[in-house]
Amino acid sequence: MLRTLQISTNNLTGRIPSFIGNLSSLTYLSMAINHLEGNIPQEMCSLKNLTFMQLGENRLNVTFPSCLYNMSSLTTIAVALNDFNGPLPPNMFNTLSNLQQLYIGGNQLSGKIPISIANASVLQILELSVNNLVGQVPSLGKLHDLQQLNLELNNLGDNSTKDLEFLKSLTNCTKLQIISIDRNNFGGNLPNFIGNISTQLSQLYLGGNQIFGKIPAELGNLIRLIVLGLDNSHFEGVIPTTFGKFERMQKLLLHGNKLSGDIPSSIGNLSQLYLLRTRDNRLEGNIPLSLINCQKLQTLDLSQNFLRGTIPIEVFSLSTLSLNLSKNSLSGILPREVGKLKSIIKLDVSENHLSGDIPRTIGECIVLEYLCLQGNSFNGTIPTSLASLKDLQYLDMSRNRLSGPIPNVLQNISVLEYLNVSFNVLEGEVPTKGVFGNVGELVVTGNNNLCGGISELHLQPCSVKGIKPAKHHKTRLIGVIICVVSILLMATIILTIYCMKKRNKKQNSHSPTTDTLAKVSYQDLHNGTDGFSASNLVGSGSFGTVYKGNLTSEDKVVAIKVLNLQKKGAHKSFIAECNALKNMRHRNLVKILTCCSSIDYKGQEFKALVFEYMSNGSLEQWLHAGIVNAGNKRMLDIEQRLNIAIDIASVLHYLHLECEQLVIHCDLKPSNVLLDDDMVARVSDFGIARLVSVINDTSHQETSTIGIKGTIGYAPPEYGMGSEISTYGDMYSFGVLMLEMLTGRRPTNEMFEDSQNLHMFVENSFPNNLIQILDPRLLPRNEEATIEDGNIGSFTPIVEKCLVSLFRIGLACSMESPKERMNIVDVTRELSVIKKAFISGVRTCD
Repeated sequence: MLRTLQISTNNLTGRIPSFIGNLSSLTYLSMAINHLEGNIPQEMCSLKNLTFMQLGENRLNVTFPSCLYNMSSLTTIAVALNDFNGPLPPNMFNTLSNLQQLYIGGNQLSGKIPISIANASVLQILELSVNNLVGQVPSLGKLHDLQQLNLELNNLGDNSTKDLEFLKSLTNCTKLQIISIDRNNFGGNLPNFIGNISTQLSQLYLGGNQIFGKIPAELGNLIRLIVLGLDNSHFEGVIPTTFGKFERMQKLLLHGNKLSGDIPSSIGNLSQLYLLRTRDNRLEGNIPLSLINCQKLQTLDLSQNFLRGTIPIEVFSLSTLSLNLSKNSLSGILPREVGKLKSIIKLDVSENHLSGDIPRTIGECIVLEYLCLQGNSFNGTIPTSLASLKDLQYLDMSRNRLSGPIPNVLQNISVLEYLNVSFNVLEGEVPTKGVFGNVGELVVTGNNNLCGGISELHLQPCSVKGIKPAKHHKTRLIGVIICVVSILLMATIILTIYCMKKRNKKQNSHSPTTDTLAKVSYQDLHNGTDGFSASNLVGSGSFGTVYKGNLTSEDKVVAIKVLNLQKKGAHKSFIAECNALKNMRHRNLVKILTCCSSIDYKGQEFKALVFEYMSNGSLEQWLHAGIVNAGNKRMLDIEQRLNIAIDIASVLHYLHLECEQLVIHCDLKPSNVLLDDDMVARVSDFGIARLVSVINDTSHQETSTIGIKGTIGYAPPEYGMGSEISTYGDMYSFGVLMLEMLTGRRPTNEMFEDSQNLHMFVENSFPNNLIQILDPRLLPRNEEATIEDGNIGSFTPIVEKCLVSLFRIGLACSMESPKERMNIVDVTRELSVIKKAFISGVRTCD
């Protein structure tokens, strides 16, 4: 006689028992959010009175039993977030005449959406997101009761002009409230009849597709919209002035398109707006003064456009928590009214043409955590009022014209983790406490008159009690330097002639037959790095030193790896490394631009490789309070870490399976993963030589194993016992790197003593106590007080499931036994599934 069985949100495992079919009176069944696996038993189909079936967020797989589609009593089927696969049967909806709610998102379903969907005439909610569905969306015009339609994160559409024709059928669905077709492959123009869809529509997500052309003005007819997502597509033209009709709009996403013209003043009519993103477009003109009417605005991102003029004072009267105006052409001063932003957490005005003093009133932004002022023309001194910002974690004032000393009071900001004042005209003694005591999080280069500080900065010592060296001592020192330089110059000329003759003879008899890159001269590299100045030093390793430089031939900033030819094997690896890197093409590899094989000014042999320069530094610096670029948060969030993991896995898939010859990285670690302007990860070859390549000639094959031992903590245990290098070793390093990204702990952390390691540390808390090992910076801010409770609080179930899956991959890849490690094919497939599920899960949090 049991009618209701609700056992959801437990830790149940195993399969759904077949005796479920004996509960003949059952009408309501909920087993969601457990660890159930296997298939749905056929016996469930005998429950003729069942109206509600909820099995979501388990590990159920295979396909649905076909008999389920004959259960006409069902009004709700909720099986989202499982592992069901295969296509939906064409006749699936022929007998589900009473079905009102269908939730099957977050699975691995493939094929097309059945045309028979039109027979589910009383359907109210259709949730098919995060699957692998393809093809055209059938007509849905007969679903007159439809309220929610979610097709996001599939492969629907063919990037053709016919893709969006199904939207016309939705004009018959007058009860529609939510439509999402985000992140598919829909193409063509957005048709004008989009404005004829239900006037009840409150949320419309169209972003992440191939839709192009102008945004139709008819969209303004949907006056009840509170969320509109047109982001990351190919829209062009102007923002329609009809958007001013959206008086209920709370969230407007227009970023990542090709929109041009002015931001219309009608945006000021959106009095309920709390989030506005127009970044990464081609917008121009002034920031509209009408924004003052959007008093509920909490996030305003107008970055990466062509906005000009001054920053209106009115903007600083908003209650915004995040203001990003970076990478525009704004000029004038930063108004003193900036101090009115009492609640702002992030302020970014970097990469503009702002000038004048940094206003002292900025110290009144008492909850500010991130302040980005770099890449402007600010002058004057650094205001001491910054010391009032007790929550300030990130401060970048680099590439300005600031003068005077660095205020000592900045070392009193206890939470300040990163400070960049490079390339100004600062002078005087550098403090030593607080952030000034951590050389990895402090950048002061490009200020020639700074002195003192901690020894790792390698600055000149400050004069004792302010007494400078006597003038005649300086004159005498200059004279000595001139004499020494003259002698060295003469010797250099003689040695250069001798060595070049000797080298030419050697090259004629031993020149390699491998193809080489177009070369630059030693003089080009010497000039581009200011004589390989220490101020341009990026990093160093056993086989090379890396400098930042400017090359006239490339007309860009580059990274120059100078090989240490004193190391055994360096000569031999140069040609092999050039040829291998030259032939590798992948978006997630740091690109080699050219090379240099020459004689330096001392007559010694010189070899260097020239790579793209990555402005956002290394993953190491980000994970452990490292540097960032303008326009991005200093701390990597969950999605950014997921994207980086996908980028790295993509490289390993390419190196292990897609290259003409197998390449094993051998030293995969955060410091060898660089981030470009768009926060895309690029695996680099800086530091020690790690490339394992096969060099072909007419007589034999040779495997280069230069520097294969890797780095302690990241190198697999078998390498330490003399085993041959293999792809299994790279997978181990990847697993450790994954766990480091999730926990924020290095594998060499002092807490790992004796036989303990990062893998064991995670394994002991997996999967039921992740809160104890998750990087605390990834926790929602309001959850800091509940860490001891053992739960993740306000993370959505989907995000929690994604985190568990990421930890599982890290553990599977870092197994001690090579044969037990996950392979790169499975890793890339799993990460793709996790990414789709994650994006769907965070939608409600945006």
